[in-house]
Amino acid sequence: MSVPPVAKRVPTSRSHHGDTVVDDYEWLRNKDDPEVLAHLEAENAYTEESLAGLEPLRERIFEEIKGRVRQTDLSVPSREGAWWYYTRSEEGKQYGIACRAPVTTPDDWTPPTLEPGVPVEGEQVLLDSNLEAEGHDFFSLGSFDVSADGRLLAYAVDLVGHERYTLRLRDLETGADLPDVIEDTAPGALLSLDARHIFYTTVDEAWRPDTVWRHDVGAGGEDTAVFHEPDERFWVGVGMSRSRRFLTIELDSKVTSEAWLLPADQPTGEFRVVWPRREGVEYSISHAVLEGEDRLLILHNDGATNFELVSVPAADPQGERAVVLAHDPQTRLEDVSSFEHHVAVSFRRAGLARVGLLALPGLAAPSSVGPGLLHEIDFDEPLFTAHLGANPEWSQPTLRLGYGSFVTPSTVFDFDVRTGRLRLLKRQEVLGGYDPTDYDQRRVWARAEDGAMVPISLVARREAFDRPETAGPPPVLLYGYGSYEASMDPSFSPSRLSLLDRGVVFALAHVRGGGELGREWYEQGRLLAKRTTFTDFIAAADHLIREGYATPSRLVAEGGSAGGLLMGAVANLAPDRFAGILASVPFVDPLTSILDPSLPLTVIEWDEWGNPLEDPEVYEYMKSYSPYENVAELPYPRILAMTSLNDTRVLYVEPAKWVAKLREVGAPVLLKTEMSAGHGGVSGRYSAWRERAFELAWILDVLHLAD
Repeated sequence: MSVPPVAKRVPTSRSHHGDTVVDDYEWLRNKDDPEVLAHLEAENAYTEESLAGLEPLRERIFEEIKGRVRQTDLSVPSREGAWWYYTRSEEGKQYGIACRAPVTTPDDWTPPTLEPGVPVEGEQVLLDSNLEAEGHDFFSLGSFDVSADGRLLAYAVDLVGHERYTLRLRDLETGADLPDVIEDTAPGALLSLDARHIFYTTVDEAWRPDTVWRHDVGAGGEDTAVFHEPDERFWVGVGMSRSRRFLTIELDSKVTSEAWLLPADQPTGEFRVVWPRREGVEYSISHAVLEGEDRLLILHNDGATNFELVSVPAADPQGERAVVLAHDPQTRLEDVSSFEHHVAVSFRRAGLARVGLLALPGLAAPSSVGPGLLHEIDFDEPLFTAHLGANPEWSQPTLRLGYGSFVTPSTVFDFDVRTGRLRLLKRQEVLGGYDPTDYDQRRVWARAEDGAMVPISLVARREAFDRPETAGPPPVLLYGYGSYEASMDPSFSPSRLSLLDRGVVFALAHVRGGGELGREWYEQGRLLAKRTTFTDFIAAADHLIREGYATPSRLVAEGGSAGGLLMGAVANLAPDRFAGILASVPFVDPLTSILDPSLPLTVIEWDEWGNPLEDPEVYEYMKSYSPYENVAELPYPRILAMTSLNDTRVLYVEPAKWVAKLREVGAPVLLKTEMSAGHGGVSGRYSAWRERAFELAWILDVLHLAD
């Protein structure tokens, strides 16, 4: 086998707060440099050569994944206006096909049952992404919005992976695209009620959506800047209430938000602020009609750590607030969704995502619920994830729900608001004889350094949990994230079965920095408490080892993006706990990135990590845990880093530099760079399955299960 690539050293000095750091690999940042591209290609070649023996296993796993999925399939239709909208897939094609079929009667709210491969009566293809992607290595669909009258489609595509989209308009009566073409937009464009205008956002030099524009359809000329946000901490988005009564502009930093409203029938008017921003106060809005009055339901954290729900007059949103759901330390309110006849709330309790209905005067709710109370929609599994599905229609009498668990495939329900009954519409079919009773899921708790109890969710074949003591602990894959209050919830994965059916236990560590246990859980793992995320993950590994669920020689850790930072940190802090570490698009050089406000997303990230440019304490703290800064002569486990050349969120240079530095100390590390992809990796379902098969084969090899 050839020797691994060795990146040349080009010393570059960085000085802040009296501290000078010499970085030998910063030159790898210039992706236009042929020498940089040559180095990445050499790394790819070395990785491919090193893992060539796994090619048969990779192919087997790919075929297993493909064999479990019904490749010609359809989503459950969602009604909007006079049409049922759905997406279908066809065997052999990478991307979905967006379609619609007419509603037969105005009072029909029962979605039609569509059979895979059977032509749908009256079907109209709106957008075939396979045709749009022809001739391109990458394809991503961003904005997708149909006008209220159903005659015009606004859609946007990214053919590179850098998350800048080209926005187009399509006449759905003729199928032809209009001459209107808008370059370099962010996702989230929408058409006005009369379809004479389209609202969209653009990004600044740091890839931050900062300006809302109005384009007059077919008029030509310059577009109008409707709103611009100069504060680099805030992202800007544009939307419309489900009632179609208001256009909205939402501004969000990591810790502060602000919303603006405009009557939707006055698209050229002036937006007005709902609540002026206050540092540290976040809120979101939903328009409701309560007892004949236009109200705004506002979910906020002003004096309410886990958020409170209040109602205010839409005509005077800064007026008197009526509390609808008071703050509850045990319940994290996450979203409110209003309809003409009911209001749904997404919330989190005991580490699980749940959905409930509010009983409010004049609105429908299950008869057993008293006024002002939250009726939770119950499910009978110990671990599950419930969330709101596609619910576009203001007047619909049902609530579309998504549901799943580690053992229950993705499921779609309609909930009858008045009767409280769930109607099963579709459950993801798993081909090849999948039986959920062959598997078991459970939750255990690890004690962290400071005594906090960290939940760990587990799934495995029953025999893996019931191994005789003489067999020793099973092999384990431990996954973690722990940033941005993002929650890693139990969900089903067809590809994961390739691990479980080989005896692997999948474990999910719900470490601090995530939001599984509420806002405080997040606060205890950010800024100057970030190391808690890393020590929680190590505590989870230690608990699994101590309780006989795992052994270090057969334990692999995995995480991506900010979870890749977690992987890099634990590689330095506890290399002896793991046999292998898989880091996807890993944020492993955070200090260099967060010190440079010209880089994409840096300024908005200061609320998450702190500002090391201005604060010496933050600088020293970040330097103390940065994976790249702390590579040392350690007994590192096997490491595989996956990245993408066109990623604008975590630049490829971070894992490239990290791998180069790990090579200095002889770490057994591999780097694979997708040369035509973005932050989410390759596009297309078959390509994504092959990429996951590549990763799973490596994991199984580390776990001594490649044969």
